[in-house]
Amino acid sequence: MSLTRISWLITVGVCLIGVALLLLSGYVGYAGIVFAVACAAAINLR
Repeated sequence: MSLTRISWLITVGVCLIGVALLLLSGYVGYAGIVFAVACAAAINLR
């Protein structure tokens, strides 16, 4: 596994953890934006 792929996996993982924390705090709008960033980062995993 290349270093580039590992860095994108870490980025997606951190974003998804952020989404969970934001949803638990009640920030639904911000969670949606961070989820969109996670989806954009996941595109680079192909």
